[in-house]
Amino acid sequence: MLFEAMIYNRDVRNLVAKKQRHDMYTNDWADLHYIEVEARDLNDARRIMERKYPPSRGFVIEQIIEL
Repeated sequence: MLFEAMIYNRDVRNLVAKKQRHDMYTNDWADLHYIEVEARDLNDARRIMERKYPPSRGFVIEQIIEL
C-alpha cells in the first residue's frame, strides 16, 4: 500500500521563527514535507517514517494518509 506522510521539523521551525539556523537541517524543514512511503498498513507507515525521521531529532509527523 502507498501512503503519504506530512512531516516537518519542530526544532528547525522554532529556530526559523527566531531567525536562526539549525546546525544539521536546512530551513525548508520548517515547512511540511510530503513524503510517500510503501507499507503494509498505517501503523507500519508510521514506524517506517519514525525510523527515517526520528522524533528525537525534532521531526513531527503531522499526518499520514493512504493514497
